[in-house]
Amino acid sequence: MKIQILGTGCPKCKKLAENAEAAAKELGLDFELEKVTDINKIMGFGVMMTPALAVDGTVKVVGKVPSVEELKGILK
Repeated sequence: MKIQILGTGCPKCKKLAENAEAAAKELGLDFELEKVTDINKIMGFGVMMTPALAVDGTVKVVGKVPSVEELKGILK
C-alpha cells in the first residue's frame, strides 16, 4: 500500500503524516509513506487544498487532518 501525504510541509501536513503512519502501523499494514511537496504534483491529483491524503494514487482526504481512528477506517 502506498500512502501519500500531499502538502507543502505545514504543521497540519506533518500531523496528517504522523496520524496516517500510526493508523497504518496499528492495522499492521505493509505500507510505504511518501510526502508529496511539489505543488504541481499535488495539483496533478486534482487537490486544491492541503493537507490531503492519497492511498495507492486515489485521493481519500482533502483539507483536514482526520484522527488516527478515522484514518484506520479509511485505510482498511
